[in-house]
Amino acid sequence: MTMKLERLMTITILLLNRKRIQAQELADQLEVSLRTIYRDLDSLGQAGIPIVSYTGMEGGYEIMDSFRLDRQLLSFDELTALSAALRGLESTKAYDRSIMDRLLGKVGAMVAQAEQGRAGEGESIQIDFTPWKNSEEDQRRYDTLHQAIKDRKLLTFKYTSRKGEELERVVEPMVLVMKSYSWYLYGYCRLRGDYRIFKLSRIRELHVQADTFIRRTDSLAQLNDRWAAPERREGIPVTLQFQASVAVFVMNRFDEKDIERLPDGKIIVRTTCSNENWLIGMVLHYRTDVIVLEPASMAAKVRQVALDIARQYDVSDEG
Repeated sequence: MTMKLERLMTITILLLNRKRIQAQELADQLEVSLRTIYRDLDSLGQAGIPIVSYTGMEGGYEIMDSFRLDRQLLSFDELTALSAALRGLESTKAYDRSIMDRLLGKVGAMVAQAEQGRAGEGESIQIDFTPWKNSEEDQRRYDTLHQAIKDRKLLTFKYTSRKGEELERVVEPMVLVMKSYSWYLYGYCRLRGDYRIFKLSRIRELHVQADTFIRRTDSLAQLNDRWAAPERREGIPVTLQFQASVAVFVMNRFDEKDIERLPDGKIIVRTTCSNENWLIGMVLHYRTDVIVLEPASMAAKVRQVALDIARQYDVSDEG
């Protein structure tokens, strides 16, 4: 896109999103002369965009209310949904704010001025992907990884696995993924000789190397397979009994079809579990508010872990 064409597009978007704007304001914003703005406005008029000029203290330029950019493929409701989705993406800070502002401006320009009032009323959905933990350090780590992916630079960092093992990794970064309010890096780990998924919060001592790599073409397809793998894994049937005090957790974590509410307020959950460690950890976290009813083997494992924890706090009487 040439500089003039981009400037003409910007002027059009500004005029569509503002009731009226003065030529001097356009010149200041686009950092060009008034003469250039007048020529651009004339070019837009010749292109068929109905620009109207007004004189006086409240004068300026505006586009006729009935005009809109061609949106034959998108209805008003679809544009509203697209705007909500883009604002949700904006909340992740995955892209530079200026890029998102321009994109939202272009979507807004596709709504006729006569419908601008409806646009505000139509925003019945707000999407917010802002991570619960989002410090400046997290943002710097994300920005560093994002740039390394674009530049195809090798990364080295220390990573702590779920088992608490910390190892130095050399990784070819492929893509950043947000999942359940957390960011993950997907890349090819040269230590393991395979693709791996790394949670950003468990990455330490991150360094971008001077060496570059050739991007592997099958990475995104394998990423989707890895995310879906836990769901495809065959689980074991379990029956849990929760106290009413943790009903919110139960409703957030389990499907409605798996939940049975008892007259005394207790809750029975019948589900399948493919991650034994997660289940044991969850039961210990909610302590006396949950009991494993079935299978007996799982209840025994929870009991054994609880006893092992208790033994760590046993203090023999001295003397």
